This record gives sequence, structure tokens and C-alpha cells, in this order.
Amino acid sequence: MYGEWVPRRTRTLRRLRVSARTAAPADAAPMDHRPVMRALSGLLLVLFVAMTSSTVVSVALPQIVGSLRGSQSQYTWVVTATLLASTASTPIWGRLADLFSKKLLLQIAIGMFVVSSLACGFAQNTGQLIAFRAVQGLGMGALQTLVQVIIAAMISPRERGRYNGYLGGVMAVATVGGPLLGGAIADVSWLGWRWCFFIAVPFTLIAMVMLARTLHLTEVRRPDVRIDYVGAVLIAAGVGLLLLWVTFVGGHFDWISWQTGVMAGGSVVLLGAAVAVEARVAQPVVPLHVVKRRDPALAILASLAVGMAMFGGAVFLGQYFQIGRGHSPTEAGLLTIPMMLGVLISSTVSGRMVSRNGVVKPYIVVGAVILTLGFLGLSTIDHETSPAIVSLGMFAVGVGVGMSMQNLVLVVQNTVPLSELGAASGAITFFRSLGGTVGVSVLGAVLANRVATDIAGGLARMGVDSGDEAASGTTLDLAGMPPAVVEVVRAAYGDGTGHVFLISACIAVIGVIATLFLTPVRLRDSVDLAPAADEGAGARKETVGGTTAG
Repeated sequence: MYGEWVPRRTRTLRRLRVSARTAAPADAAPMDHRPVMRALSGLLLVLFVAMTSSTVVSVALPQIVGSLRGSQSQYTWVVTATLLASTASTPIWGRLADLFSKKLLLQIAIGMFVVSSLACGFAQNTGQLIAFRAVQGLGMGALQTLVQVIIAAMISPRERGRYNGYLGGVMAVATVGGPLLGGAIADVSWLGWRWCFFIAVPFTLIAMVMLARTLHLTEVRRPDVRIDYVGAVLIAAGVGLLLLWVTFVGGHFDWISWQTGVMAGGSVVLLGAAVAVEARVAQPVVPLHVVKRRDPALAILASLAVGMAMFGGAVFLGQYFQIGRGHSPTEAGLLTIPMMLGVLISSTVSGRMVSRNGVVKPYIVVGAVILTLGFLGLSTIDHETSPAIVSLGMFAVGVGVGMSMQNLVLVVQNTVPLSELGAASGAITFFRSLGGTVGVSVLGAVLANRVATDIAGGLARMGVDSGDEAASGTTLDLAGMPPAVVEVVRAAYGDGTGHVFLISACIAVIGVIATLFLTPVRLRDSVDLAPAADEGAGARKETVGGTTAG
């Protein structure tokens, strides 16, 4: 009996050792619902604060720039600087999340965000505000990327659809509550617009305490960690130079000029060098083998278009309602509620449907189509359009964003192993932010040129000297303008915004085309990809898009 027990024990130990070698790592196992919800409460609060820091400023921005005596180009740069910093740093944060402690990185990002928010509140001119907003963009990009990475590390792609509904709800509340809060703060004399930045600090500190107590991830130490500093610098420099060129071309210098050659040509050289570096290093910031796959590539292209259309168009809504229609900041925030209701309803419903049936493509395609139709509706508005028509167009845009944006991230996350989750999530967030930044820059330049032309024509008909800054409307300080000039400025901004949304609709069509070619796959139920088996026998199985092909 003893002689029979020894071989049996030996075989058992051998099977255990084999199982240990082939089993997924401990941090690849999905967490139970209760600890997920505890950690998710802090993560959602962080995401809420990060998103609110953008939306709380959007409605108050005309008053902020006006009080600091800023111009339309500086108005655009207050937004562009944040998006630029967030865009350039997103893939770096995503890659760092694959290599180091996700919780520690999140705490560092929270600290950076708190300090930069305080600095923005104390800014004395538009130059300082733009610089501090750029630093704030670094923290915002880190928070938005790391929250998605951490959630993906805790929850399987299929179940993630349900939790994406919570994300969509937070996005909607932040986008609705942010403008309302910003408008209320800007309208209260004893607070003032500076509290639009200060208000984020206490909530961010509360979130940090919550995460310190509830977020517990099993971090896997990787002794062979190497950070691609060269690639990160090349990507940041190339993207930054490209966006600087997009912002200034046509206004400060001609399209065909030596400045265009230096900036556009330099950007191409830097990004080309970044691609060459990323293709050779062992641990790239942006894994090209992920980006080159069909579904991730199409999802990234669609996110680029959606981001360009959404950020580029929505950022000017507050300006339209305040300058083009004469509403107060609080009223402008209330008027944006239809778009946010669309985001809330569509993201919650589509998220639960995705988790129920595991199919995501139909919701993305329908969302992209509705987004395009919404922008087409908004392209018809002017300074006298009925509020009902504007609200209907905004609701359609919100529905399209809610159905497509987070689900596109889900498509990319479903195709990569856990070890590449941060880089893949950072890549799609990077391209979405890049699209938004380019959209704000391009559409802001289009609006500025259109407004300048319309104001000059209106003043010429009135016989007003357009060289007088206070009388010509070249600043956003309407309080310092004569009443007749104010009417000209309002009409110019109200009519010019429609052209911005028409361009947004054309861009959104690209997203529709990209989503149509996505592979109709089912989302996987595991956090990590299934390991390959029987390699030596030639029976290797490959997991593609959550399905297993033999």
C-alpha cells in the first residue's frame, strides 16, 4: 500500500506543479462584487472630480477669460493646454500602470492634480492659467487612464459592461453637474470663478483616503522592468509640436511658410522616430502589435473621430449659450442638461445590455450614427434658433457618446492580455484625447476666423472702427463693449457655432465607417486571456477577441 501511495503522491505533486505553471496569475482572477463596489466608490469619485474639473470650467470660461482680459485664441488655449498635456502623457501613464503599482501611480496623480488645481485658482493672467492648466492636464490624463486600467484589472470584460454603466452615469452627472456648479460659483459674487478650481481639492483628498482603505490589488513585481524613456519623449514632443502647429497655422503664420515647414515637418520626423523606437524596444510605451490588429486599430480610429467631434464641438456650447444667446453661466449649465441626460441614459442601458449578451458592436455602430445625426442637427443653429431644436440635437449627441465611447475602450481591452492592459487602455485614451485636442484647436481656429470676419463686417456697416479693441469685440469682455457692438458680437458667435458643428458631423462620419468594419465578437468572461495549451503537440489554441479558435 505504501509503495502504491508514493507514486500516486508523486503524480499528484507533478500535476500541481504543472497546474501552478499554467494557471493565470493571482491578480488575473476577477474580484467579488462587494469588494469591487467598495473600491469602485473611490475610483468613481476620482473620475468624477477629474471630469468635473473640465466641465466646471466650461461654462464659466467666458467669464474667466473675460475677467483676465483674454482673447478668443487664449480662450481656446485654456482648453487646448489641458488636452495637450493629457494627450501626450496618456500612453506613458498607461505603460507605467503595466510596470509599477497601479495604486501608487493613482496616488501620485491625485497629488499632482490637487497642487495644479490650487495653482489654477490663484492664476493672475491667462498665461499663468494656461500653464497651470497644462500641469492639471497631466493629472487629469493620469486619473482617467488609471481608473480604467484598475477597473479592467478587477473585472472581466463581459461583466465590465455593467460597471461601464456606472462609469457612464458618473460621466453624465459630472458633465451635467459641472456646468451647473461652475455657473453657480461664477454667479455668486462672494465666491467668484476661482472657486471653480478650488472646489475640486477637498473631494480629491476624500477620494485619496477612500482608495487608501478600499483599493487592494495584488501587484506582480517584474524584475525585468524597462521604461521606454526615449519613446515617451519622442511621442510627447511629436504630438505637442503637431498641436502647436494646428493651433497657430492660419492665424499667426500662413499654411505655406517656413514655420509650417519647421513645425509640421519636425512633428512628422519626431513621430516617425517614435514609431521606429517603439518597434524595436522590448517594452514600448505604445505596443505597436496591439495597435496594428484589426479591431484595436478600428476602435482607435473611431475613438479618434468621436473624440475630435465630441470635444471639439461640445467645448463651444457654453460659449454659444452665453455669448451667442446672452444667458448667464448658470442658465448655460442648465441648457446643457439634454446632452448629459442622453449620455446617462444611453451609457447605462447599453452597458447592461452588453453585459447581458456579451455583444458590443451593434451598440457602437448605432451610437456613432446617432452622434453624427445629432451634430447635423446642431449644424443648423444660429443666434435665433429655437431652444427645443438645440436641445434635441444635444440629446442625440449625448446618446451617441454614451453608446460608443466606453464600449470602444471595451473592444480594445477585450483583445489584450492583462500584462498589456494598461498600454492598450492608454493607447485608445491617447488617440481619443488626441482627436479631442486637434478638434478643439481646429474648430477653435475656424470659429475665431469666422467670428472675426462677421464682427468686422457688422462693425463696418455700423461705421465703428475695428481697430479699437474695446469696441471691436476682439476680446470676450462684453461688459466693456457698447450695447450696439455687443449685439454684433452675439450674432457672430451664435451664427458661427453652427459651422463648427457641421465640421464635427463630417468628422463623426469617419467614426461610423470605422465601426462598421469591427469584428462582431463576444466579450470574454475572464480578466486575462486564456493561456495557450498543448504547444508541443501542435494543438495550440489562439484566443481572439474573447473567442477561442482551435
